[in-house]
Amino acid sequence: MQINQPDGPNKRYKLNQRAMGELMGGREKILVVQTSFLGDVVLTTPLLSAIRRRFPSAHLAVLCTPQAKPLLEVDPDVHEILTDDKKGDGKGWRGVWRKAKELRAQGFTIAFSPHKSFRSGLLLFLAGIPNRVGFRRSAAWFLYRHRVGRDSSRHDAERMLSLLKPFGADPEADVGELRVVADTHAGGRVEELFRSLGVGRSGITFGINPGSVWATKRWTAEGYAALMVRLKQKYRCDILLFGGPQDVAVVERIQRLSGNLGVSLAGRFDLRELVCAIGRCDLFITNDSGPMHIAVARGIPVVAVFCATTRSLGFYPYTSHAIVVEKDLPCRPCSSHGGRRCPLGTEDCMRLIGAEDVLRAVEKVLERHPERTATQCDAKLPGVMTL
Repeated sequence: MQINQPDGPNKRYKLNQRAMGELMGGREKILVVQTSFLGDVVLTTPLLSAIRRRFPSAHLAVLCTPQAKPLLEVDPDVHEILTDDKKGDGKGWRGVWRKAKELRAQGFTIAFSPHKSFRSGLLLFLAGIPNRVGFRRSAAWFLYRHRVGRDSSRHDAERMLSLLKPFGADPEADVGELRVVADTHAGGRVEELFRSLGVGRSGITFGINPGSVWATKRWTAEGYAALMVRLKQKYRCDILLFGGPQDVAVVERIQRLSGNLGVSLAGRFDLRELVCAIGRCDLFITNDSGPMHIAVARGIPVVAVFCATTRSLGFYPYTSHAIVVEKDLPCRPCSSHGGRRCPLGTEDCMRLIGAEDVLRAVEKVLERHPERTATQCDAKLPGVMTL
């Protein structure tokens, strides 16, 4: 079934009642394309839940990167996970055409693209999916049959929900929670490791995530080390240092600077195990990163240190069980997602946040939530400590 698009790229579009009934009453095959970073996949989960509610009989598939696939493998809303290795065999125009042919053979009837890249829009167009929904300001806006506005004032999870507007959805009414379901087998492996390390016997379990894809989003190793010293002085606690293989060096440096006060888990977990391990923390202290969103999705209170990025970009922790610590500087944000280096060469957004500032945020979160909580409040705004 195809539905005609009104003239002009900026027309607000909503399906008529007959067309909507035909779509929502049938066995639709729906595809959601999210081939960005891990955190973006986590932020897409409220959209997946909303699609399931709107189209309860539909077959729902997600196209993501191979790296992100484990995040959705046990999600009850998702029937099928397809992968697009954009940096591997899916690279370049040949890769796009090959993937488009694969999607065309699947017979999808509706596709949602929260990813704003030209590649995603072109892929869906070449796949011949009749009802393609994307943002008006996407690079490939003219290739979408249905285009919706992207409210820059809202959290990105809510912006993605607006893609359901053509089907009569109200993003404000459809607001849900981030969700990442833990894999049982991975959880067993994590529990076994934690028992061998004696984790969880010393009161509070703090998780610390000092890494990020972008260098200007990383608080300093010195700051994290000083914070660990203060946490050990103030609390009976275990401190777990998280990170991927690329973070081993910075975690080792933090350990040296702190006097080996933590347990290094850098490079020890795959993504399934990381989800489970973060879920074992009582509080997660992190940069603006994918693991921050995983912690929120697992119901773990968060203290987030925002350096180059700001809450105004819409990627803050989507929960009231969080505090964002940031420095008020006129140069922030220096880009939409942070960068490889500070444009001014000062790194003030990182250096001027002290361990005492982050410790105060930890104290506030623990005062608010003395017991670990597995549920989230209706209000999704975190607390803020602007220095």
